[in-house]
Amino acid sequence: MRLDGVGRRYGVRGPWVLRDIDLDLPRRSLVRVEGHNGSGKSTLLRVLAGIDAPSTGRITGRPRTAYVPERFPAALPFTAVGYLTHLGRVHGLRGRTAARRATDWLDRFGAGGHARTPLAELSKGTSQKVAVTQALLAEPELLVLDEAWTGLDPAARETLDRAVAERVAAGGTVVFVDHDPRRLEGAADARYRVTGNRLARLPDGAEPDSAERAGPPGPRVTVEAAAPAGTDALADITAGHGAAGLPGRPSVAPGPDGTTVRLTVAAAHSDALLRALLAARPPWHIRTVTPAPDENR
Repeated sequence: MRLDGVGRRYGVRGPWVLRDIDLDLPRRSLVRVEGHNGSGKSTLLRVLAGIDAPSTGRITGRPRTAYVPERFPAALPFTAVGYLTHLGRVHGLRGRTAARRATDWLDRFGAGGHARTPLAELSKGTSQKVAVTQALLAEPELLVLDEAWTGLDPAARETLDRAVAERVAAGGTVVFVDHDPRRLEGAADARYRVTGNRLARLPDGAEPDSAERAGPPGPRVTVEAAAPAGTDALADITAGHGAAGLPGRPSVAPGPDGTTVRLTVAAAHSDALLRALLAARPPWHIRTVTPAPDENR
């Protein structure tokens, strides 16, 4: 999807919230959007999701899209699974398929026991699990997440991290905003900052806003793997898209015996990375999967 000269304001004479936005969103990419409160991040995400139409400029190549808003309207006359089944059908799924996927995702987020609970009776955390599930069950090509981790318990946040990695590994595009700078740290293909109603791409390694800094990076995992027979491990992993094309954009180092490589990635992306290596034709041989040393100690 591409944005060319996109602007957005509310009302014919209202101030510009966004102005002259040019942005490419390629397939198989993870994009983080940053900025202070009120800078226009949520407006940009609503435009990307198709909730708000641009006031000027154009958007081309919009794929199948799903959106998790900053605030989920939980007071709706549905049970959790009824609402999710309805949204799945809106996304084009058959009723039984939508219900099955809804149940599977609720179980994955630890909310399976609330499938028949009316939305209005759900806790804030469980409502957020429903909000995230409605965006994931149709396997969108573009997933837009506005503070989607807020209100989730630690286990559910990790589940969402992995779901994001799976969408990207499957060829999708994910755009997200989150107040925690450690969220999916090191995995984003691009980072942008909204400031002064403009959008600027941040260079690799740029520090987050001081208001967003919080603690050390999350846990990482090192996968030691051997390339298929007859290929050179390091040459194979760096050919084509290279490590940047693998889930989580792992760092690459030679293994101890020269026949393997070590791929270090955020723990949330380890499952997707392993699937990508094992699904290659021919597949890689996984030697070890271990926690990466904590470089902050």
